[in-house]
Amino acid sequence: KWLRRIKIVDRYYMNYNDFGHLDKDPTEAALGFQIGPKSVITRPSGGQQLPGKGFYEITGLAWSGGGAIRSVEVSTNGGKTWNKAQIKSPPQRMAHTRFGYPWHWDGNETEIVSRCVDEIGQQQPTREQVAKFFNVPFDRNYRVPGLDNSVMPWRIARDGTVTNGLA
Repeated sequence: KWLRRIKIVDRYYMNYNDFGHLDKDPTEAALGFQIGPKSVITRPSGGQQLPGKGFYEITGLAWSGGGAIRSVEVSTNGGKTWNKAQIKSPPQRMAHTRFGYPWHWDGNETEIVSRCVDEIGQQQPTREQVAKFFNVPFDRNYRVPGLDNSVMPWRIARDGTVTNGLA
């Protein structure tokens, strides 16, 4: 009801929230509030149920305020090991990029998680890395100040129920 205009651009564009009322230093105002690389798994995800062990494709979206997504990795064991996911379409700057990873679920409880890297080399951080950056003790439920681009795990129970891995 309040949308008046949409402007599509091919590079970073300062908007009202980025402008100097947040910070007097123009560089900090322009670059300090960009969201870093972020990826989320959309299938399987919270509220969904896997019908049983077998083959599934883990799919999701990745994006970054720093440019196009260069790569996405998926872990099916809670971040112990990482596997390269397939990017499904040519990555564009400042746009969502769909990814997929073929996975055979053995029916055991596990956590799935994704992470990405953008074209300027920024990697999506884990919650442990965010806590270290802010110099606070690590807690999986730590509420990240500002824009949270840390990894988001999904827990898959033996019965196939998918729930938030941080809860």
